Amino acid sequence: MNITTFNAFKSRNYRLYFTGQSISLIGTWMQKTAVSWVVYSLTHSKFMLGVTLFASLFPSFLFSSIGGVVSDRYNRYRLLLITQIASMIQAILLTVLVFYKEYHIWQIITLSAILGFINAFDVPARQSLVYEMVDDKKYLPNALALNSSMVNLSRLIGPGIAGLIIEKFGDDVCFGLNALSFIAVIGSLLLMKLPVFKPSQHKKNILGEMREGFRYVKNTPSIGLVLLMLALMSLFVLPFSTLIPVYAKDIFKGTASTFGVIDSFIGVGAFGGALFLASLPFGRNLKKILAINTLVFGTGLILFSHIHYYPLALVFAAISGFGMMSQITISNTLIQTTVDPGMRGRVISIYAMAFFGMQPLGGLMIGSISQVIGTPDTVLLEGLIALVIGGIHFYFLKKFPFKAGSLASTETNLSE
Repeated sequence: MNITTFNAFKSRNYRLYFTGQSISLIGTWMQKTAVSWVVYSLTHSKFMLGVTLFASLFPSFLFSSIGGVVSDRYNRYRLLLITQIASMIQAILLTVLVFYKEYHIWQIITLSAILGFINAFDVPARQSLVYEMVDDKKYLPNALALNSSMVNLSRLIGPGIAGLIIEKFGDDVCFGLNALSFIAVIGSLLLMKLPVFKPSQHKKNILGEMREGFRYVKNTPSIGLVLLMLALMSLFVLPFSTLIPVYAKDIFKGTASTFGVIDSFIGVGAFGGALFLASLPFGRNLKKILAINTLVFGTGLILFSHIHYYPLALVFAAISGFGMMSQITISNTLIQTTVDPGMRGRVISIYAMAFFGMQPLGGLMIGSISQVIGTPDTVLLEGLIALVIGGIHFYFLKKFPFKAGSLASTETNLSE
């Protein structure tokens, strides 16, 4: 790691954003961990873990295309403020519900679905706004990689804290701390000084602009291929995370802390992978790195799937996390550094559909499969699928070299 790892911090607005989001995301991962633990403790059902994931992500799939159009049409800064305040209210409602102890699984799932709806508008606005926060656009890939390091450092810290708090103080405290964490990100947004928003004229209605976004992706194969591969990973491989509570409770005979530690080690690997990407010099082929790390991801899952020695399982979980991180970060970077600025919100919304939309479907499928063949064999199968997708990446890399994916050409693309 060198000084270039933090080039994006030269921008004041991005520094504020990074600080506020870092605190808020720790709370978000605490809530995710607590929700999974509450659901599995309440139902002892692997399938219900998949249903919870479905409820939290599928609304994003349904409405993110609308969220992308709204992000391109209106003030992204104000939209992000609204979604963050709405997320805070959702966390408060979850805290109150669990505090009084008289809750049912459908209430947890309903609140998860509400958060998924909010995220359909939050993700396109937040991801698109990063472009405006970075003063020197050649540092955009660095900012996106630092975003991933932020997310994965939070994943490293949040679940571990959540496990301890659940055992010592209870689930409601976990949810309450997440609600408080939104103060940091809302405060950082209010301190920003962004260019005055200038609304542009829109000749088409919202439905027409949605179609225009899909048509743009269809006519831009370099972006379409990245989105397709991400969708396949989200459907078949990334839902492995829904089965981690099963490993913690049934395979390793542990507690909420065990769950938190496994999730944290996945975060360790992902954080390391994000710092690796942030430290890459200009000129590296990101698509090749994506292909290699997809193979790393699959290998890590295969090694983790049937291991019964807990310390070694943590090592393999970290390897999986390292490879997993690239699916999201590099895909996002390849899109953001090549997409037409006027299409940014809509294309990012399609990216969100590929990521958020396929995972809930995959979660239901993986939960059902694990009920039949068992959790270890299901994770083994997911690892094998990741290897196949990695091979597909290499096939298209040789057939269609993607020069825009290298960091060297990013500056050129952004200036066009």
